[in-house]
This record gives sequence, C-alpha cells and structure tokens, in this order.
Amino acid sequence: MTIHTVESVQSTGGNVRVHRPGDAADLASFRQLRRVRRERLLDDLAQGRTARRYFPVLSVLAPVMTQAEGEITYPGDPMCLYTALSVAVRRAVDDAGPLAEATHYTDFAPEWTRLPSKEYRLAAGADGYRPYESDPNTDQTVFDPRVWDDAARVRWIRLLREVRPRVVLISAVSPAHRYALEMASLVKSELPEAFVILGGRHADETITCTPDGQRLLLKPSSPLSVIQEGRAPRVVDAVVTGEAHHAVDLLMRAVALAVDLDRQWVDRDRVLGLLQGLLAEEGPGPGQALAVLASDDGFDAVPLRGRTLDLAELPSPYEAFAIRSHFPIFTAPDTGAVLRTAHFMVSNACPYRCNFCSESVQVAGTLKRFKRDPISTAVERVCEYVHYGAESLFFDDSVFWSGRYRDIAEFCDALAELRAADGERIPDRFRARLGDPDDLERLRRLQWGAQLTVDTLVALHSPEQSAEILRKMKAAGCTYIYMGIESMSTQVMDHIHKNLRRDETRPWKAKVREAARLVKEQGLELGTSVLFGLDGETRASIDETIHEVGRLIDDGLIDLASPNILTYHPATPVTTQHGMQDRLDYHSPRIDNRKPYIYFEEAFPGVVSVLLSEDDIWHIHNETGIHWGTVRNDSSPTAAVP
Repeated sequence: MTIHTVESVQSTGGNVRVHRPGDAADLASFRQLRRVRRERLLDDLAQGRTARRYFPVLSVLAPVMTQAEGEITYPGDPMCLYTALSVAVRRAVDDAGPLAEATHYTDFAPEWTRLPSKEYRLAAGADGYRPYESDPNTDQTVFDPRVWDDAARVRWIRLLREVRPRVVLISAVSPAHRYALEMASLVKSELPEAFVILGGRHADETITCTPDGQRLLLKPSSPLSVIQEGRAPRVVDAVVTGEAHHAVDLLMRAVALAVDLDRQWVDRDRVLGLLQGLLAEEGPGPGQALAVLASDDGFDAVPLRGRTLDLAELPSPYEAFAIRSHFPIFTAPDTGAVLRTAHFMVSNACPYRCNFCSESVQVAGTLKRFKRDPISTAVERVCEYVHYGAESLFFDDSVFWSGRYRDIAEFCDALAELRAADGERIPDRFRARLGDPDDLERLRRLQWGAQLTVDTLVALHSPEQSAEILRKMKAAGCTYIYMGIESMSTQVMDHIHKNLRRDETRPWKAKVREAARLVKEQGLELGTSVLFGLDGETRASIDETIHEVGRLIDDGLIDLASPNILTYHPATPVTTQHGMQDRLDYHSPRIDNRKPYIYFEEAFPGVVSVLLSEDDIWHIHNETGIHWGTVRNDSSPTAAVP
C-alpha cells in the first residue's frame, strides 16, 4: 500500500503515514486470521477451556473544568460521545449471544451486550457515576465524572482496577483535552496493555485530511502534534475524527480481532492490518471519518470515506444510554420539580458562518440533516425519548430545523396532533415507541425548547410569519426559546455573520428587542446568550451591551441572560485572525484556573479573547451581576442551562 508523509506535522521524532484502503492481499490475510481465531474459540468453548466471550470496555466523557467555588461547571458533550458510540453499540448488542450465531463480532466482543431497561432509565440519577457491575448494561460502561478533581481521579483509578478494561474510549471537547490526556495516562499507569481510543470535538477540529485523502492537516494543538513533539505523553493508541459513527464500529471490530486469545489483551501491531482487512471486505460505511493508529515510530492514518451520511438512519444517541440532564428552565407545574431533559438534534451544524463559532458549517464542513422522512422520523424519536423517561426536550440544533419555517411548522403540527390524539388514534409507527399509558401521559405533558436567531425571527421572515410559527411551537409543547444576542453594540455586530440584511435605520439592538417581543407575546420563556470579546469590542461596547440587555430585562423581555467570554477553538477563523493558532494550550497538565475566568463557561487564561484584559473580565462579571440581577445565569453547576 502507498505511504505518504504528512507535510503539515512539525515533528520532533517519528512521522505520520496515510494509508489507502486495503487490497485483495489484505482481504485474504484478514479472512484467514478471522477463520482460525473463530475456530479456536469455538473449540475452547466446546471443551470448556474458557467461557469468556466478552471483554470489558469503558467509555469516558472527559469533563471540561475542575471544580472551584463559584465557577461555571460544564460537563463536556455527552451527546458527542453517545452519538459516536451509537452504531457500534447497537451492532454489538444485536450480535450478543451464542458465539456460533455471531456475525458482527466473530470471536471476542466488547461487553456491550444489553440495553438499559426502562426501570433502570427511570431510576437513573442526575449524577454521572454509574456502577459497572458484573453484567453491565450499555449505560453502565460509561464513566462521566462531570468535573475533574481529586475525588473523580480516585474514582477513576478505582474503576480501572475493578473493571480492568481492555479498551477505553475517551471523548473530549477542546477545554477537556488536557483532562482526557490525564485520564489516559492513568489508564496506562494502571493497565499498560489497555487500548486507548480518543475522539470528540477537539480531535475533529484539529485533525483533518486533504480532499484527495493523501495528507493529514494537523493543528498545533492536535493530539498527534502535541504527542509527536513531546508536549504530551504517548498515552493514546488510536484517534477517531469526523463522522465517527461507523468508524468507531469498524475500529472496535478490528481491535476485538486483535485481542490475543491467550493473554486476552490487545496486540496493537495487528490492529492496522485488521482494519485494512475489514475495509477491503465491506468498505468504510456511510460518512467521512479518519482513524489514526499509534505505532512505535509515529502514526498510521486510514481515511474512511463512504457515502453521504443521513442522520435519520442512525440509532438515536439515547438508545444505549440513560437520560440524565435536568434543565431548571423546565419544571413540573404542580411540584416545581426540575424535569429530566433529553438533548435532541436534527442537524449537525449551524448554517451561519460566524467566525467565532465551532458549530458553524465552515468548521463542520457540511450541513447534515434528517433526510429520510424527516418530520415523521423526528416525531418518532420524540416518542422514543418519552418512552425512555424524557419529561422535557431541548433541541440542540444551533438553529431549530436550520431556521426553515416550513419544516418547523410541519413538525409542530404533527407533534401537536399526536399529543392531542387518544390512545386508539395514534399511528402504529408512533404507538410502537410508546410502550404504556405512562408514556402517553408524559408525551402530553412534555415541555421543550429550541434555539432560534434574531434574524430568523425578524429579518428573514415577517413579524406575522414569525408570530404564527411561534404559536405553532407553543401549541406543540414548546415553552422556551434560546437566542444568541452576542452583542448590543453596532460596532461589534457589523463583524458578525448572524447580523443579516443590515439597515442603518434599524440597528441590531432594535432587531433584538423586536425578536424578544415576538417571543414573549406568545407566552414563551426567553433565554439569551451574550458573548464578550468579539472583533470591535471595547470597554464602551461592553458597557453598552450590559446596559441594553439590562433594559430588556427591566422591560420583562428576557428571562435568562448568560454572559460568556470569547474562547478560541482550534478550527474557528477568529483563532487564526487573532494570531492564536500556534498559542493554544489544551494539553498542559495544569492551568491557572482562577477568578474571574472560572465564572465563565470554558474560559481560562491563555484561550480567551486577546481583546479583553483581565480587568475587563472582572468588569463584565461584576457589572452583569449588578445590572442583570437574578436573571443572569447562575454560576452553580446545576443551574447552567443552554
């Protein structure tokens, strides 16, 4: 196979090679090895020499912050982990059972053998800890510490010693990357032969492939760069990036086939060849992804390029995992109890191209949506989540249904009709997802929220159209709208892609007020996000934004205001424009995580806007507390909402 050295890596040792998919020789070798292994294991089982069919596996959600008094604590991105695992876990569960009948895992298999029961789901608490137990369900194979502190470190080490996982999969956003590396280091310290796979948004943003699939493009803060250059320890055996749903499944199958049948640990030297053999046999599966494997002298990368991915074809992220979020914006009318809230997405990126946003389509590459029967598929998934115990939903799409009013109207009409139907008139497709009368009652009481933009409401549509769409959303159970204000200063918003159809007679702050009024006139709660440190920001623009948002609060037009500080993500254009692409440190073991940075989500010294001084950040913290009062998003972990 052809090997290409990656030009973009400034390596102090070793190199990175990009491999083409496997050929006929790889396929023949792969099939022979698989046949021999399966025959041996079947014989061992028949002779009673071993009863071991499954190997223990742990999946980890790396938290973003360490706990400190008064700080915003952001647990990471559970949906990124759950979504990446969805296909692999579904296929492993479907394949569980007698080895003679297995078709997906033909000998050893990960210990993903059964989904959580409904009783387990309804009893699942809001904390991230779950006991692995002797026969874990798929949810119990996840370690989710929420914060990375001494207590979490002790629990992680104890879990490693109890479970002795053969494979550990870690998902990390950029601010969690340093903690992911520390968790991986503890894996290697306790279990040197465990196979560690790293993925998540930080890897996605920092490791990509050229369009021709010949070279890797690495950001300086990528896991491969910092390991190659000796800035981080070599504690990762593989990295998966991109649309990882099918890629994780392929890699896990290759790793399972590489488990030595005598030692029952992964033989790392075999994984690349086995992955190539699987690709030669069946192809990469849908989506665009990349698998990178560590070797003694560098890294071996395998691009996985299949057909276009349809999000509607994927298992739901919660099929294998319990719903644990509780957003205080959703409360029971009779008791005031905070409701169990499921995350929901019908697209993978934001159609806007704001230079500071890591969710933008220019970072994601393409905008993927539910393609096959999108409306009915989305309603069916609502029913599925209700069956899992969801009492509320938050649509995490950067813009609800990508801001397309026709789709919003059709979805809301269909959901409203279903909520109003009696049990006998529910279509069979949806009835199959609603297992008992309690599910139907939860559906009727379901609250949900979604994100819209100012321009969606007041620039791209008439006030009458927006009012009608908001009425339809409310009739379908929507109680909460979340909207990014970003800034109330014209000199800042002139740089923002969200601010479309600019009109000197209608400044941005007037459009914000009009959008807020439309939402509140329909009796919906309104949450807003404000972002300080964008291009054009000065102390005067900071004060203008704080003052104008305060006026909206005083006028009863905002129910929740979240102040945020611009933090640099590796792939966003503003990172390069501000000269930060070579300066981001998401790998050093310790950071100076101190006040006032800890009052803002994902903010810490070295990654916040160069346009803000530390005195500016103190000023923002103090002034928003004074002028926004109790409407300002609380800094306690349980109160953080989208």
